[in-house]
Parts: sequence; structure tokens; C-alpha cells
Amino acid sequence: MAVAWEEYFRLALREKEPKKPLEHNVDHFPPLLRLLEKKQELATADQDLQAQKELFRSRMATLNQRWAQLEEKEQALKGSFIRFDKFLQDAEVRRGRAQRRATDEQHGARHQEAEALRLRAQLEELRRERARLQRRLQRLEPCARLLERVLEHLPEFQEVPELVAHFDSLVDTQEALKLTERKRQVELDAARVQLKHLREAKQDELLRLGQQRAQLTEQLEAARERTLQWESKWTQIQNTAAAKTLLLGRTRMSALNLYQLVRLHQSQPLTLDVEDTEGQLEEVKLFIMDLSATLASLAQAEPTATAS
Repeated sequence: MAVAWEEYFRLALREKEPKKPLEHNVDHFPPLLRLLEKKQELATADQDLQAQKELFRSRMATLNQRWAQLEEKEQALKGSFIRFDKFLQDAEVRRGRAQRRATDEQHGARHQEAEALRLRAQLEELRRERARLQRRLQRLEPCARLLERVLEHLPEFQEVPELVAHFDSLVDTQEALKLTERKRQVELDAARVQLKHLREAKQDELLRLGQQRAQLTEQLEAARERTLQWESKWTQIQNTAAAKTLLLGRTRMSALNLYQLVRLHQSQPLTLDVEDTEGQLEEVKLFIMDLSATLASLAQAEPTATAS
């Protein structure tokens, strides 16, 4: 009498529930305990794998958060570069305006001061010049004629002292412009050096962030590789457990079928529990031993009967 597959799976599911041992199964606890220990080990392994998965999820969340922070820092650095370039442009515009205003003011102040000094000096100089010119008139007459010819080509000047004063004013203005230009050049060189230092600092920061990003990427790849290894191991454990469960079910079914055939042959009812595999095998063993003994006795009796 064979056991139906529905009954077999129902019995396999019932193995997960604690059962009250029968009185005649007391001697067969160790195999069941070993089976329960195997199930407990599988459950422990499953819990450890779940813990590893939770740890991996936590690390992945941390990595995603740090990745987002790095992207925010990168955007902030780009914004800082844009604002800094705009600041330099605005500063250059303001510096040019200030330079033009300073140049105009200095030029106006120097011109007024020179004009005032020239007028004061001219008053005294004219008094002294009249005497000197009278004494030097003959000696400087060629120069006077030359200056007169120059005045003829420069109608905006009426007298020679006015021409000389204008020349002195131009010389002073040129010196002032050269001094201002040297100061502005020093300021410009300092600003360029500062800009170079800032750019180098930003480049170092970007390089450091790039290295940190590469390290985080390597950690992420390592975590993914460990996850694949654990998933492969879990699949192997599940496959091994399924194979062992199927083998155990087939073994129990074979033992139950043999036991049922023996009891049917003996015309006796089934007294053992369907899950008492060891008891069933013991009954089959005793039947085989009895049958072997009977066959041996018949074999010994057959020669004796032939001799008679």
C-alpha cells in the first residue's frame, strides 16, 4: 500500500510543529533531535544572513547620503567659482572707475596748485626777469628769436614764460601718472597672486573630493561583491536543504512502503506511527531475518527428506 503524495507533503509540514512523542518512540529521539538541530542551524544561518542584509542596506543608505553630500559640495563649489569670477569682474570695474576718478582729481589738483604757484612765482619772477632779461637780452637774443618762432607755431601761447610753465606742468603730470601707474601695477600683481592662490586651493579641494569619491566607489563595489557572495551562499544553502529534505521524504516513503508490505504479508494491522521510520525499518529487518531463518531451515530439511 503506497502513501499518496498529498499525505506525504502534509506529513512533511507537520514536522515543523512540535509533536508529542509516543510511548514506543522513546528509543528513537536522537535522529529527530539531529533533524531539529539541522533545522535550527538553517534558521540561525537565515537570521545571520538577514542581519548581513540589514547591515548592507544601512551601509548603502550611508553611502547614498555621503554621495548626495558630495554632489551638494560640488554644486556649492561651482557656485562659489561663478560668484568669485563675478566678484573679480565687479572689482575690476570698480577699480577702473576709482583709478579714473583718482587720476582726474590728482590731475585737477596738481593743475590748480601748479597754476597758483606759477602765478605767484611769475609775479616775483617777472620782476627779477626784467632785470635779468635786460642784461641777458643781447646774449640770449638768438634763443629769443627761436622762441618767438615757436610761439608763432603755437598760437595758444602768448608769451615765452607761459610756454615754459606749460612744459613744466606737463612734466609734473607725466611723473604723477607714472607714479600712479606703478602703484596700480603693484595692486594688480598682488590681486593676481591672490587669485592664483585661490585657484590652487580650489584645485586641491577638487582633487581631494575626487580621491574621496573614488574611495567611496571602491567601497561600494566591494559591498556589492560581498552581497553577491552572500546571496550565492544562501542559494546554495537553500538548494542543499531542499535536496536533503527530498531525500529524507523519499527514504521515509520507502521505509513506510516496506513496512506496509511486511504487515500485509503477515496479515497484521499497522501498529507503528507513520513517522516512526526507525521502528518501521526494525520491523522490516526482523521480517527479513525470520524469512531468512525459515528459508535456511527449509534448505536443511530438503536434503534429509531426499536421503530418506
